[in-house]
Amino acid sequence: MSELLEQVGRRAKGASRRLAVLGRAAKDAAIHAIADALARHQDAILAANTADLEAARAAGTAANLIDRMTLTPARLYAIIADARSVAELPDPVGEQFDAVELPNGLSLHKVRTPLGVVGAIYEARPNVTVDIACLCLKTGNAVIMRGGSDIARSVAAITTAVAEGLERAGLPIDAVQSITDPDRELVRELLRLDRYVDMIIPRGGAGLHRFCLENATIPVITGGIGVVHVFVEGSADLARAVPIIVNAKVQRPSVCNALDTLLVERSVAPQLLPVAAAALAVHGVDLRCDEEALAILSDAPGADTWLLKPAAESDFGTEFLGLILSIKLVSGIDEAIDFIAAHSSGHTEAILTRNAAAAERFTREVDASAVFVNASTRFNDGGQFGLGAEVAISTQKLHARGPMGLRELTSYKWVGSGDYVVRA
Repeated sequence: MSELLEQVGRRAKGASRRLAVLGRAAKDAAIHAIADALARHQDAILAANTADLEAARAAGTAANLIDRMTLTPARLYAIIADARSVAELPDPVGEQFDAVELPNGLSLHKVRTPLGVVGAIYEARPNVTVDIACLCLKTGNAVIMRGGSDIARSVAAITTAVAEGLERAGLPIDAVQSITDPDRELVRELLRLDRYVDMIIPRGGAGLHRFCLENATIPVITGGIGVVHVFVEGSADLARAVPIIVNAKVQRPSVCNALDTLLVERSVAPQLLPVAAAALAVHGVDLRCDEEALAILSDAPGADTWLLKPAAESDFGTEFLGLILSIKLVSGIDEAIDFIAAHSSGHTEAILTRNAAAAERFTREVDASAVFVNASTRFNDGGQFGLGAEVAISTQKLHARGPMGLRELTSYKWVGSGDYVVRA
């Protein structure tokens, strides 16, 4: 273990002990101080981000990743607003629940507590730096972050502002630390810093998640890999289905809850597909269609202006993160559920239907962190769920699932009290 990581871990652990006993007022004041500091450092943060973007473009980075990396004044304003919204949320730390009185006179209850030190490893999204810092601070956790080397300048500038906010609020700056050294070996060391770090949260592609799982000696929260389906069931209101399909695909195509595969019940495909294709074509979506869908669309008016291609097997079960959509026709809900089970990443799935029984069956049988009925998949988001910002969307089933907000960054302890009771 390098001396650098040892020092980072030791300082984080010390800061976590102080954070754990803070009341809500002190934590909220610190979050507002961080938001103020981000606003003061806006020019420096945007300049650092511009330098990251220029280097990424020179290196031939894909457009969808460039979009994830990009900070604008509007996006930075939204990040600051999200930080302030976290301060307005109830503080879960100290919450008592599951109280019980035992026959032997012992009173028991659970108390929600911070995790301790969180390690966050992420790619391409500088906004994650603020989201994680504020959520961890609100829940009394220290955090050690390692952003991707492609956003190192942005992360460093944001962390400088965060440290200034913490200092002005009278809290230890070691509560939020970022490792900006590009040496990948430091990531491996962070994953094994179990003496100090209590949980690892990776946010990035499948390769990052696999690397963390294979190298960590600390519990890892996996998720964030979206292979997202929308199933249009035969009873769906087709006119109202099209805006949901378009929104799920194009509202922000580079994120994990964006639509990847459209499943359409065969009986309504001739009516739905041409209208949906025309609406998606406005946004330049590349449609990769199975044989039946391609036959329907190829003969439709306006097809010569659409981006139609035969789907390869690899186009199903793929997270596109861009303006690509695969389309498959299915015989009904049985085939749709089976197809999703075979290809889903367990992130987000949706059904469009007017059949209450179909909706109930779909939500019961489809295994995902969030399942929607007649709503866009883009809603699987901590902010949209009223959780404030999120540290990740977990697709695993232990500890937390779905958007991880404040409660998901806590654990609990049992507290027992009695009148000098002894065990018989």
